[in-house]
Amino acid sequence: MPLYKTITVNLNTSIAIWKVEETETFLEQGIRLTSQCQTRYNGMKSELHRRAFLSIRHLMALYGYEDKDLYYSEFGKPHLKDGNFISITHSHHFTAIIVSKTEEVGIDIEKNREKILRISHKFTPFEEYRTLANTEAIIRKLTIVWGAKESLYKIYGQQGISFLHHIHVADFSFSDTQTTAEIIFEGQVSQYHVHFMEFEGFTLVYGIRQKTG
Repeated sequence: MPLYKTITVNLNTSIAIWKVEETETFLEQGIRLTSQCQTRYNGMKSELHRRAFLSIRHLMALYGYEDKDLYYSEFGKPHLKDGNFISITHSHHFTAIIVSKTEEVGIDIEKNREKILRISHKFTPFEEYRTLANTEAIIRKLTIVWGAKESLYKIYGQQGISFLHHIHVADFSFSDTQTTAEIIFEGQVSQYHVHFMEFEGFTLVYGIRQKTG
């Protein structure tokens, strides 16, 4: 069972990462899908996508959850029926979930690719990264920023939010492995802690909404 890594964020929040190496038949063992998710699973054309889908259910099982314990909002945000918070992500052969008893959380994993240079103007002012030493460093930083904005978008769970105009990530150095961010949307401001890590050419970012008051 290739559970790649677990991360204890705090007493009530943790992350589990899976490296998808098993066959689809192996991953199907012990997994019971709801009729709705079974239909969704059957409609997936990509075998890697199906294997990732199943591996996420194995990650959920580590926390004592089955597929029936999960439901989605009208905007596609996942929720657990017991009231705990969950966020889910996958990219190529890595999947991950973050689960918290007390905090609103979001998680994203991305493969580091040059493609992000071509789309960077859609989610961040590129001028902020011209001082970086080389193209590899720019790709790394842009991937972290994208992952941060994606994880915050997942926490917020509403349509209409612009990565470029509404989500702002404070500058950071790679050695910090963390930063802060905020969403300013429809007159409301919310603050977030952001953490990131890099491994095997991938970047994992997770956000935690700061409590007010």
